[in-house]
Amino acid sequence: MQSYVNVHDVLEARRQQALTEQRRGPTTVIVGPTDAGKSTLCKILINYAIRCRWTPALVDLDIGQGSITVPGCIAATSVEAPIDVEEGFPVDAPLVYYAGTVAGGENMALYQHLVERVADALERRAGTDAKVAASGMMVNTMGWIEGDGYSLLRHTIASLAADVVLVVGSDRLHSQLSSDLATSSPAISVVKLAKSGGVVTRTRELRQEARKVRVEEYFYGPTRSLAPASQTLKLEGVEVYRVGGGPKAPPSALPIGATSVADPLKLARVTNPQELLYTVLGVSHAPTPDLLLSASVAGFVYVQDVDLAKGSMSVLAPRPGPLPGSLLLAGNFKVYLD
Repeated sequence: MQSYVNVHDVLEARRQQALTEQRRGPTTVIVGPTDAGKSTLCKILINYAIRCRWTPALVDLDIGQGSITVPGCIAATSVEAPIDVEEGFPVDAPLVYYAGTVAGGENMALYQHLVERVADALERRAGTDAKVAASGMMVNTMGWIEGDGYSLLRHTIASLAADVVLVVGSDRLHSQLSSDLATSSPAISVVKLAKSGGVVTRTRELRQEARKVRVEEYFYGPTRSLAPASQTLKLEGVEVYRVGGGPKAPPSALPIGATSVADPLKLARVTNPQELLYTVLGVSHAPTPDLLLSASVAGFVYVQDVDLAKGSMSVLAPRPGPLPGSLLLAGNFKVYLD
């Protein structure tokens, strides 16, 4: 904990200096392997900043778990109150983009595209208020740090113009980033931190259960105090799309040295509603399908049943009434709610 306090002291000094100079405060990216305590460290540092009367932005890029909203999302929110132990982040109007996958490697181009969208939005937010800009942002990342995962980390650091990188629980990653970022301009501080002794390694089954809990909390609340609405949607009244739906040949089926030309950002309309059963759909703000990758989502619905004979599907929604939009983004992971 002493090292975490020391990090906070340095970030606090940078925020004060940024406010004096009327510029953006520190953008801190927390990286490290799976189950290293990145999310916990992120919460600790945000709470410290809030108690010093700052309003930092939280950016959650860990699409496998999701701390702001459901898994499968890249999201950001302004945190203005301390994080409650039971309720989690006080989220009123988060900025959410739905990737629809819980693994960044399934569509790296989409992941990078959405990170860039969030970066652009946060850049505009910082220009609205000097105190908001000086508060900076805290970025939580995935635990995938090898191979293409490392490439995604480098892309994240560059896209968000990070100036502080905290490496938790990995000497090798710290050495690699220190070497690769040594010539960056402006200079990026790469700091090594030990993994907390309270970290518990989770199995694959525990992670799947955690995703289910996160989806349940979205609809029912952390303390089951919310009352979601089950409603029926006419299939003809909505359009459901999936990103990266174009055909892609496996490397073994291609000529030597050739690569697939399939567009990973291609939108494909879902023609078989049955495949949507037990999936989470993002309700997009986009007015037209061609803007689906540029627009954030208003919220989510969970598909409970599909009736092709009646041309309808039953969904669980956070509240009753019509959906904010008729364009939906489909996820590729299933969750079986009780």
